[in-house]
Amino acid sequence: MKIAILPGDGIGTEIVAEAVKVLHVLGLKFETETALVGGTAYEAHGHPLPESTLKLAMQADAVLFGAVGDWKYDKLDRPLRPEQAILGLRKNMGLFANFRPAICYEQLVDASSLKPELIAGLDILIIRELTGDIYFGQPRGRRVATDGHFPGAEEAFDTMRYSRPEIERIAHVAFQAAMKRNKKVTSVDKANVLETFQLWKDVVTEVGKQYPEVTLDHMYVDNAAMQLVKEPKKFDVMVTGNMFGDILSDAAAMLTGSIGMLPSASLNAKNQGLYEPSHGSAPDIAGKGIANPLATILSAAMMLRFSLNQAQAADRIEAAVKKVLSQGLRTADIYSSGTTKVSTVQMGDAVVSALR
Repeated sequence: MKIAILPGDGIGTEIVAEAVKVLHVLGLKFETETALVGGTAYEAHGHPLPESTLKLAMQADAVLFGAVGDWKYDKLDRPLRPEQAILGLRKNMGLFANFRPAICYEQLVDASSLKPELIAGLDILIIRELTGDIYFGQPRGRRVATDGHFPGAEEAFDTMRYSRPEIERIAHVAFQAAMKRNKKVTSVDKANVLETFQLWKDVVTEVGKQYPEVTLDHMYVDNAAMQLVKEPKKFDVMVTGNMFGDILSDAAAMLTGSIGMLPSASLNAKNQGLYEPSHGSAPDIAGKGIANPLATILSAAMMLRFSLNQAQAADRIEAAVKKVLSQGLRTADIYSSGTTKVSTVQMGDAVVSALR
């Protein structure tokens, strides 16, 4: 098993270090290799996704990714910004299915801004399509400067597009996931306004007929956002496009108390995957030792389950995280009265101790 370690920027190096520490106590045989990505790669190589980093990721069985981005890079031309690294990895690795679970742990019910009765027992799986939609539409815009900004420009545009094969592919992933859960899929679209999502709705409906045991319903994205806050437990598997999935999964993250708790997996057709926390690089707290590493540690568990065929080891990590939370240990983002505030390293150490 070969794992590419790409810590990235901001708190990425801190949280990935804790996840790697957890992996090493499992007693499994695997090879790891670390490379620069994002802003750190731009500083060293002049590009956020150097050829050597891309080659490493392509040859690995899985990629453990931290986060990229920093405000100081906002003036760069868009193709050189750190965030382009993750888009490049998704495109080159063929990562089309993004799994973002939103699970409210019993120990963290009080950390959510919603009433406990609304989110206790919450377990949603959002499946986001990654290779189409407005993020990859062409042309990407019209500008009068090359620095990624629009001084004096009178127009800018991005095109939204999806093809039938792209929609069919992600729909099958969603229905197959639902078969292993509660056999319910909610497809989120904006078919009343956008032709792209009328096609989405039509194709998902057609694919759904191949899974008669699964209940399929359709919901406009604005209503889905409202229902996530109003009655989140009505959802089980949600499947949607790239942009809507980006937004809804972050909204769902906060239902659980903190985006610092939510892992994610991005998979291709070979189950080769990129695993990363759902949160960003948080440059404002980088280096302070207060970031929550649990989302990254749980992402490593997803990596073991989906790409490395080590489900038992994944179960062990997830059980260890629950044990640590039961002990009352909390990083700053999930801290509340009556619990014990710990640092990034201390939280990682606690998970290691629970595993041992």
